[in-house]
Amino acid sequence: MLTVKAYAATSATDPLVPTTIERRDVGADDVLIAIRYAGICHSDIHTVREEWGEITFPQVVGHEIVGEVAEVGANVTAFAVGDRVGVGCMVNSCRQCENCAAGMEQYCLEGNTGTYASVDRDGTITQGGYSTHVVVDKDFVLRVPESIPYTAAAPLLCAGITTYSPLAHWNAGPGKKVAVVGMGGLGHMAVKIAAAMGAEVTVLSQGLSKKDDGLRFGAQHYYATSDPETFTTLHSTFDLVINTVSAPLDFDRFVSLLRLDGVWVNVGAPAEPVALRLFSLFTNRRSFAGSSIGGIAETQDMLDFCAEHGIAPEVELIGADQINDAYERVLASDVRYRFVIDTATL
Repeated sequence: MLTVKAYAATSATDPLVPTTIERRDVGADDVLIAIRYAGICHSDIHTVREEWGEITFPQVVGHEIVGEVAEVGANVTAFAVGDRVGVGCMVNSCRQCENCAAGMEQYCLEGNTGTYASVDRDGTITQGGYSTHVVVDKDFVLRVPESIPYTAAAPLLCAGITTYSPLAHWNAGPGKKVAVVGMGGLGHMAVKIAAAMGAEVTVLSQGLSKKDDGLRFGAQHYYATSDPETFTTLHSTFDLVINTVSAPLDFDRFVSLLRLDGVWVNVGAPAEPVALRLFSLFTNRRSFAGSSIGGIAETQDMLDFCAEHGIAPEVELIGADQINDAYERVLASDVRYRFVIDTATL
């Protein structure tokens, strides 16, 4: 076993603290990754505060991971020591169900193995990227293109794929009107990716404080949802709406923005149940959907797409001793637009 430095939550209420954890020995199909940068996702906060259910403590979170290959197992041929690689939100799946066979391991019918807070194949609880090293099955390792700035690459492994997957699935592109609700870590990536796909992009944010950023990222239009006139002006406008907000909304009001056969897709995940009158969907034959991350092949496609189009998240690099403050700033929407931990500071 390899003992490595990490930052962990010890309870749902206490601050995260420095610690050490053990990583399994490198097996024949494994890759040992020396982590360089790890993004902070709102999911990390939901998880350690048990807002999505009870977890086992201590828990190291972080599923936006980039680093270099430090060692490979005997069966690993696709990666070599020194390669720039990444790990996203999952590290295993059953590999046998119809969803896995279709390349959609994120929807594994037996449940995929999350990068943290999941039961691993050896019965231990997976520990995430707020650490210096991780051992991952070769089939769940991604190649990070050299053209993507190293310090900014990590959030692509969650925020990037979480927004790329529904945009690709629902065919965002030329001739399509796409709205993005929320201009945070997920939202700013949705804007950049949808614009690169050729869609006409509108940002729907509570206020206009980030309007200049939204237009710079590729949006053509920017509206404040705090203004009731927005919902009159944009009624029955959009082919696709990507909702990145992790809080309840007045969904009946928001889905009125969908045109005929328009689709509302939730990628933000409020901890509490939400309300929607079904009659709101009957008009314009609207659909109300959800989307998780992407499969491994699609995640690699996303990385390659971002490299081709010069897309990278906007990040603020922090040291490990700033993690707890960063959590509070995420909750206060005081980040533009993703915190990334320099793991050399662990």
